[in-house]
Amino acid sequence: MSNTENKRISLVGHCGPDAFALRSAIAGFIPGAEITMLNSLAEFESQIADFDLHLVNRVLDGSFPDDSGIELIRANHAGSPPMMLISNFPEALQSAVEAGGVMGFGKRAMRSAEAQAALQVALGISSNS
Repeated sequence: MSNTENKRISLVGHCGPDAFALRSAIAGFIPGAEITMLNSLAEFESQIADFDLHLVNRVLDGSFPDDSGIELIRANHAGSPPMMLISNFPEALQSAVEAGGVMGFGKRAMRSAEAQAALQVALGISSNS
């Protein structure tokens, strides 16, 4: 899967256990991806353009002035890499899309075919690779 190598994905505002689980699931779907945790607004804003995709927690953990992942997407989606909300709530996923994000998935579905497809679409990866 050569077109998955060198993809850079950030995990924005996820706690340690969730980040570990997401990292594991993503590594299975996107071999060779570099996955980085960003847990402050300063880290996120200074590195926003350094990634191919941002996976944003619905309720941000870390040093953010607002704990809303949807609002972070709304404020930062223009001119940046895609931002995907991670939430088990379908209405939150839809709100994130309306705020400028791409369709995400829930933590309960992080190892599903739907999660894999969402990641591949957001990263522009062909499922036939």
